Amino acid sequence: MSWIALLMAGIAVADIGHSIRPVRIVPECIGAGVAVLLGVLCGLTELRDVLALVVIAAVVIAWGITVREGFGRNEASVPLALIGAAFVVAIAVAPAAGHADGVLGDWLARDPLPVLRGVDADRALMLGAAFLVQLSTGNVLVRLVLAATGTVNPLKVGGADDPQMQLKGGRLLGPMERVFILGLGLAGHLTAASIVIAAKGLLRFPELQSKPDQERIHQLTEYFLVGSFVSWLVPLGSLVLLAT
Repeated sequence: MSWIALLMAGIAVADIGHSIRPVRIVPECIGAGVAVLLGVLCGLTELRDVLALVVIAAVVIAWGITVREGFGRNEASVPLALIGAAFVVAIAVAPAAGHADGVLGDWLARDPLPVLRGVDADRALMLGAAFLVQLSTGNVLVRLVLAATGTVNPLKVGGADDPQMQLKGGRLLGPMERVFILGLGLAGHLTAASIVIAAKGLLRFPELQSKPDQERIHQLTEYFLVGSFVSWLVPLGSLVLLAT
């Protein structure tokens, strides 16, 4: 699973970097570099692991480029197809991945944190990658799916007819609820995540049911439902990977 974790970490770092400073090439290159550096620090230096690191770095860079182009040219299906294919291949070849150890393994062996007691390097790497994915990559995936389904047109983002401008809190609420769901799942209380879902729906209910502008409300409702379900799938998918 180490290759999947490195792929997730690289993509997550690239997305975080782009959200902080949206410049060309730099965030995805940083993400690719972080993935490779983590692989080396985890002792993944055998030939198959090195080849995998090269492929992972290329995928992370391609992800950053296609996401930027997708938002700029309304081609959201391209990055979605890329990340889907990348994870299908990564899961298929996961059994061939080397076991993470190296510097990370030595650090875990010293048991620096009680919460990490008994956790091996592979799982620690996946835990860190899963957490990073919730922060910005989840938002990127939501926007891509909304764009690909025609719910939100990337060419109109920021315009007066963009529903996202009416629900700006979702950009912050999304990462918070994803981290919360992930934490509940790791703690064995996944059913408690229904509280998050119910609370979010109740808070939005008055706004989504107001009568003055029903056409706008219908757009907001579709935006809210599609975006929320895609957002929830990110931590749930991460939990599935952590359980394997």
